[in-house]
Amino acid sequence: MGFLGEGVAVITGAGSGIGRELARQLAAQGSALALADVREAGLAETAALLGGSASLNGGAITRHVLDVANEAAVKEFAQEVEARHGRATLLINCAGVALLGKFEELSLEEFRWLMEINFWGTVASTKYFLPLLRRQPRAHLVNISSVFGLVAAVGQSAYCASKFAVRGFTETLRHELAGTNVGVTCVHPGGINTAIAVSARVGAGAAPGTREQELERGRRLLKLLPEKAAARILRGVERREGRVRIGLDAFQIDWLQRIAPSSYWSVLAKILEDPSASR
Repeated sequence: MGFLGEGVAVITGAGSGIGRELARQLAAQGSALALADVREAGLAETAALLGGSASLNGGAITRHVLDVANEAAVKEFAQEVEARHGRATLLINCAGVALLGKFEELSLEEFRWLMEINFWGTVASTKYFLPLLRRQPRAHLVNISSVFGLVAAVGQSAYCASKFAVRGFTETLRHELAGTNVGVTCVHPGGINTAIAVSARVGAGAAPGTREQELERGRRLLKLLPEKAAARILRGVERREGRVRIGLDAFQIDWLQRIAPSSYWSVLAKILEDPSASR
């Protein structure tokens, strides 16, 4: 069955997108699952997709409505998982949000809202689940960054700040936990076709048409299916890869920022702004 099929996987952001697809693929392998999301309806949809309260080979599936920005709730979530499953072997921090608008168009409250979810939610979840992972013969931690944790984009100051922070945090953990039972992977997805652009919050001071412009970009650039992204992540876990880039665009962006670290935006902006540049 292998590592993934024999364990207990904890997934935040499991109510949609990559998180949901990770749950589906892990359930198919027989893994027990503790699924968390802030949206109860999304969790119910994921559970219905999985077909009930047990995975293919009988692993228990539990649902937990959770706001990862609430540290006390995250701590309680870890305690619930220990009580109901007895252990955790895989933690995937997939919960995240987007905020549209240039820095001067955002309030500090809006900026803080995103950081509390994308960064501090990842930190808190890691803090409270790491002791459970450390007790297992083999365990793994996956934190989802982004290609915007490799490069910075105009109009994405808060999102980029959070994803660069996730990257730095995760890479430090990988170094600190090297040689232990816990493997650590940082994931940098490229253009994945999820609902994050549709559900993004728009800064109160953002220019009119900001959401429409972002949705148009999404239609052009967010093309890779979540199931492919999830499969690549799980393959990285099995191989104990330290970093996973998903999609050709992620590799291209990584390469571009390496050779032109201070001028890559002049190239990327053309692709993001000009529909013909991505064809």
